[in-house]
Amino acid sequence: MIHLVEDHLSTGHQQLLRSMFADRKRLFVDCLGWDVPVVDRQCEIDQFDTVGTAYIISANENGEHEASIRLIPSTRPHMLAELFPHFCPGGVPVGPTIWESTRLCLPQRHGAERRRQLRNILISAMVDFALARGITCLTGIIPEPFRKEVLAMGWSAQPLGPAMHVHGSLVGAFAAHIRPDTPARLRWTGTYVDTQSQVQL
Repeated sequence: MIHLVEDHLSTGHQQLLRSMFADRKRLFVDCLGWDVPVVDRQCEIDQFDTVGTAYIISANENGEHEASIRLIPSTRPHMLAELFPHFCPGGVPVGPTIWESTRLCLPQRHGAERRRQLRNILISAMVDFALARGITCLTGIIPEPFRKEVLAMGWSAQPLGPAMHVHGSLVGAFAAHIRPDTPARLRWTGTYVDTQSQVQL
């Protein structure tokens, strides 16, 4: 099941959100060694996890987090504008129809093939969300190897600047333009899958 959560303070999704934040801590802090905030020594929650942030979450049959991605309107504080504007020499894209995509969480416990399936599910649900909300562009900053994958997925996308070193790893910013033909273009490369029947608000 795919959950779209637009208010992380609401009571209806607290168990699912807590398992998501715990998985984020295990992946980004324990596994990847990121220097990011940790709450109660269990949950990775930063200054961008606020009201107005949306989460697309894949949950298992027990209602527990499998994988997730975070979406933030660019008109609100977001990572590219606040922390990494230097990754965009031409300026950080900002506007009412531009959102930032961050914190793609694909836990290691799933194995490579399942993580790839979950990645495609989340990207597909994210595109459907964007089309439904009139979002025309998604931005983000990700590791350079993954950026190359993202840019080659079939949608209209481009780098926003050169890759740079952050804590010993190359990362770079990107922009992906969302249009009516984006699902079809992503389907050419096997990225897009139909998730609309699985979405639960």
